[in-house]
Amino acid sequence: MTTQLTAPSDPHAEASTGGPRLRHFLRHYLEMVLAMLAGMVTLGPLEHLVWPALTARADVGVLVMATNMSIGMGAWMRFRGHSWRGIAEMSAAMYLPFAVLLVPYWAGTLGADALMAWGHLLMLPAMALVMLVRPAEYAH
Repeated sequence: MTTQLTAPSDPHAEASTGGPRLRHFLRHYLEMVLAMLAGMVTLGPLEHLVWPALTARADVGVLVMATNMSIGMGAWMRFRGHSWRGIAEMSAAMYLPFAVLLVPYWAGTLGADALMAWGHLLMLPAMALVMLVRPAEYAH
């Protein structure tokens, strides 16, 4: 009779199967979205207290809001052990939709409300794409 040795259970091994991997991806994604909201809710009032007119212009306002959200998300990602590169890539994904939409906004073909709404909406798939491109960064 032979005895088969098995490796100790790896807590990350289940992340290689479809269901648990998808749950892990979604949990991590939702954690980042919540951290972004926390950054926006926490830093928004502070920015209005220090510099009330800072966000009077819509183009400046969306960039300041993206910054507040990036700070919250970046802090959470760092706490979770992500690399500075991963944090920079995810932050860039949050700014990219606004950078693209600022062109039609400045051209007068996109209104301030649409700039805000579409920028935030497009930010979500941009973030998911970063996670899909670098799955190892989000495997823990």
